[in-house]
Amino acid sequence: MRMKIRLLLVGSAAFVVAAAISAQKGAVRYEADLSWPKPLPNQWALGGLGGVCVDANDHVLILNRQDVNEGDLNAARLAPPLIEFDAAGNVVHSWGDLNVIDSRLHSCHFDPEGHVWIGSSPSGMVQKYTHDGSRLLLQLGKKGVFDSSDGTAKGKPLNSNAAAFYMPSSIFVDRTNGDVYVSDGEGAGGNRRIAVMDKTGTFLRQWQPADMNVVHCMTMAKDGLVYVCNRTGSKIQVYDKMGSLRRTIDVPWTPVTPAKDGKLTQSGGSAVAIDFSPDQRLMFVINQNNSEVDVIDRQSGQKVTSFGRPGSFAGQFNQPHGIAVDSKGNVYIAENRGKRIHKFRPVT
Repeated sequence: MRMKIRLLLVGSAAFVVAAAISAQKGAVRYEADLSWPKPLPNQWALGGLGGVCVDANDHVLILNRQDVNEGDLNAARLAPPLIEFDAAGNVVHSWGDLNVIDSRLHSCHFDPEGHVWIGSSPSGMVQKYTHDGSRLLLQLGKKGVFDSSDGTAKGKPLNSNAAAFYMPSSIFVDRTNGDVYVSDGEGAGGNRRIAVMDKTGTFLRQWQPADMNVVHCMTMAKDGLVYVCNRTGSKIQVYDKMGSLRRTIDVPWTPVTPAKDGKLTQSGGSAVAIDFSPDQRLMFVINQNNSEVDVIDRQSGQKVTSFGRPGSFAGQFNQPHGIAVDSKGNVYIAENRGKRIHKFRPVT
């Protein structure tokens, strides 16, 4: 009798979880906001967008790599490296000196004080600026000096116990103590680690995520768990702050049109960039293989819904690369090849 009750309870719990996920699938939907952003001023032309981040006022900062298409500047002006939009989509500020930053901008992050951290890959460094970019406050690593055997991008990666980098891909500042977490492993053949520094830039520790050739993105949840994107391994690996693996969340994908030779060939990976909903219940993961954003229930690890598809029309993607979520749950997607910034708003 006890066994039957136990089985009934387990079955009921499973049903409740399944029903909750099913309800979420029906309730959660995202649509492109065609009114955002407003047209760029000064006849600006964008290059590929490396990343995007959102500040406490829901202002959106995009990282413009300035690699415009050939001929674009016959009809336009090169947009600045960093461009800030307000919540309505108006450009309110722009900045960036390529003599100080590196051009292949990859990620940005606003810390609790409103300062902005910038990472380029490959570059060998990450930088902390005032919110408006007018002053460089801290630099970790050296511009153009890589954590490799010969100090160049061609050298053997060292994964040194130091605040030196090879291909920094993401940055996050711990809200509890100011420690700076940097994922160093944007591409294959470079470093493969999470490095942790204190707020002054002093190296504290590092760990190398197991079975991860490309450490492409990283963020920290409010509970202190560190989420790391295994880009080509189709997984999100979750660690505590000391680098102990707590769980693995699969991010599977399936080609819409199977290859004629039957081989599964990736086109960027299914775990490329990640951010959370304001209540931290959902994870938004860029899946480049399917040109979509997968929405995943953080507790169960189950996919709730997705949005996006390949193309050049509104709400479609050409190599989505960066992601950020504002306080209202709007999702911003930065395209690299498509050279666009999208806003998707939740609809229930």
